[in-house]
Amino acid sequence: MEWSHLFNMQKQLDSYIESNHQLDSIDLFDKKVLALLVEVGELANETRCFKFWSKKAPSENKVILEEYVDGLHFILSLGLDKNLTFNSAKMEGSFNITDHFNNVFKEIIAFKSEPSKEKYNKLFNTYIALGSKLGFDEKSVQAAYFEKNKVNHERQDKGY
Repeated sequence: MEWSHLFNMQKQLDSYIESNHQLDSIDLFDKKVLALLVEVGELANETRCFKFWSKKAPSENKVILEEYVDGLHFILSLGLDKNLTFNSAKMEGSFNITDHFNNVFKEIIAFKSEPSKEKYNKLFNTYIALGSKLGFDEKSVQAAYFEKNKVNHERQDKGY
């Protein structure tokens, strides 16, 4: 996937949001980390992968994909905050989906504690591996990101 294009789109969205809400001089890193944790939790909730007590089916793939790209927005934004980029994904592991989610949470906290290039790449790769495990290919992720980015701009235009 062409990650630089997504980073550029995210940079424009972040700048728009920060300007729109007078946040230009505020460090938002910790808030974005928490937002990412919440988004990953919402994603897990839609998959229902951990709900061993329930027989209810997961949400539709479209809903799960939208939640997935919400998390991707924050991962890109966190990279921008620390001047980090991501070039390529390597799919690792053969964990079940619950293990993938737990690994993503672990890597988010590791990156928060040490926002280095190495930790960022590990977080990004872990998130991409989760998406792969959920059945999303690069083309569908990119298309969903473009659509959600457009929605996020429209929300800002309407005073979200």
